[in-house]
Amino acid sequence: MSYEPYGGQQGGGNPGYPQPGGYPQPGGYPQPGGYPQPGGYPQPGGYPQPGGYPQPGGYPQPEGYPQPGGYPQPGGYPQPTVDQPQPGGMMPAPSGPPGCPPGLEYLTQVDQLLVQQKVEMLEAFTGFETANKYTVKNSLGQKVYFAVEDTDCCTRNCCGPARPFDIKIMDHSQREVIHLDRPLRCQSCLFPCCLQEMEVLSNHSLLGIVKQNWSLCSPSFDVMNEGGNTILKIEGPVCTWSICGDVVFDVLSADGNHKVGKITKQWTGLVKEAFTDADNFGVSFPMDLDVKMKATMLGACFLIDYMFFEKAQNKESDGVGMF
Repeated sequence: MSYEPYGGQQGGGNPGYPQPGGYPQPGGYPQPGGYPQPGGYPQPGGYPQPGGYPQPGGYPQPEGYPQPGGYPQPGGYPQPTVDQPQPGGMMPAPSGPPGCPPGLEYLTQVDQLLVQQKVEMLEAFTGFETANKYTVKNSLGQKVYFAVEDTDCCTRNCCGPARPFDIKIMDHSQREVIHLDRPLRCQSCLFPCCLQEMEVLSNHSLLGIVKQNWSLCSPSFDVMNEGGNTILKIEGPVCTWSICGDVVFDVLSADGNHKVGKITKQWTGLVKEAFTDADNFGVSFPMDLDVKMKATMLGACFLIDYMFFEKAQNKESDGVGMF
């Protein structure tokens, strides 16, 4: 008995069972290429690239920040503003140490001062002696004090450079902080018992004394404290003529062995030197010197100006030694 092959013949194939080719061939199933290939998925390049997103530089940056490639660089941030000292301005008032006389706080921060005398046109053209006026500056060119001579017309024109004077040294608010008192005395070396002496005061309190020593060859002064003790000495040159150069007075220690500063009469130019008595002085001293002695040194600068560099009716009175 014969049976028909199950399913019959399929197109001349082997009867019965499905042929190997009847099953889905490997190619019939979705081939690996049928699935999205790795290239079919969005490639890294398919996603928005870093350049596709707004770049750090693409967001609005605060005004003033540079945009070099994105984030502000360290140098791009605004730098803190620092107030630079401006030459010609007023020196800011520092805080002084306890017990510092009012107005002398400025001297705690300096080790040198520049004293500039104002040119008086009336005096320059007529020889009529007017009251001297000065500006005191620090090494940065900032104004520290103003000074003005307080004498009457008769005294200035009759006594000339040897005149007694009161000089008021004031701060920027016109408050008197230092007072210089020079009495009428003889400055000739022939009268050693009556040499120059000047008191330096603040608010009616004695700060120090500048006293001339007897000498034939060169100027000599003692700078003393309120108790009369010598703290510093000043020794000048034999010749005080200002001929195209500075004239230097050395500031020495109390024993005279160490130089600690100087007072310099500065050369201001031929025209100014010849036709006016407006002088410039530099004063230097140790930074840690007591403010009372600094004020006394400043006073010594004015005394030296009157004794050796102040003109009588626009005529030079410089000499050799103390003659």
